[in-house]
Amino acid sequence: MNLHMTRTLTFSAGHRYWFDHLESDENKGLFGEWASPYNHGHNYTLHVTVEGEINAANGMIVNIKDIDTVLKTHLLPQFVNRSLNDEVGHFANIAPTVENILAYIWREIDRIGLPKEVKLRNLKLEETTTLYGEYDGMKTSLTRIYEFASSHRLDAPLLSKEENLKLFGKCNNPAGHGHNYVLEVTVSGVPDSRTGMICSIDDLDREVTDRVVDRYDHRNLNEDIPEFAGRCTTSENVAVEIFNRLEGHVPAQLERVRLFETARNLFEVSR
Repeated sequence: MNLHMTRTLTFSAGHRYWFDHLESDENKGLFGEWASPYNHGHNYTLHVTVEGEINAANGMIVNIKDIDTVLKTHLLPQFVNRSLNDEVGHFANIAPTVENILAYIWREIDRIGLPKEVKLRNLKLEETTTLYGEYDGMKTSLTRIYEFASSHRLDAPLLSKEENLKLFGKCNNPAGHGHNYVLEVTVSGVPDSRTGMICSIDDLDREVTDRVVDRYDHRNLNEDIPEFAGRCTTSENVAVEIFNRLEGHVPAQLERVRLFETARNLFEVSR
């Protein structure tokens, strides 16, 4: 039986999307609004997941102190309070995107070496509260986070009034109720060799905003949205509809949609 353990660390670092050997117009063509010869900074959060088997003697898959030796002593000093472009040689001519940083960290952990009891399973790097990437040694994904506010009423057309009230309770209130939905859209692909990005975030934002966020925001899902006519607007149905509306239209392979109805209720549709 294999178990996973995730260690979470934070670090601050600066970087820029700008190549000195390119002209200004070329940099702007590659990086759009993020192109600048000056650094900006992030408070990154890194999640390192390892897998292994339980040691019968101590009940652990690995001593966390040994993991911290790899991560805190040997890995993070390269990044903490550094300018990635200027102080990490790997990024002298490679864009320090989330995608490229993840691949570099994976290789560095492999070079340093984890304790023999475990192997590296997955990396997740949060650059901002609305953007994170993941890498498993083969597949790279990028997740963008959005919000919209909508109201709805849980009422199944195939059920009687009494059955709906019994099943949905207060959520069957005829006047409806609302949520501040949080939507995560995950795409995957091979990072572009020049930009270091799976896709343009601008293009992803545009499609998600046009097809979902602006369409649903401050709307009554039951009354205002044609695709939910005659359907119960459960978050399961809403999540599936969002996935279907985005598939084939976002600028990379759509991997996953996560819809948070509340902080306690999460619904996921994945490939």
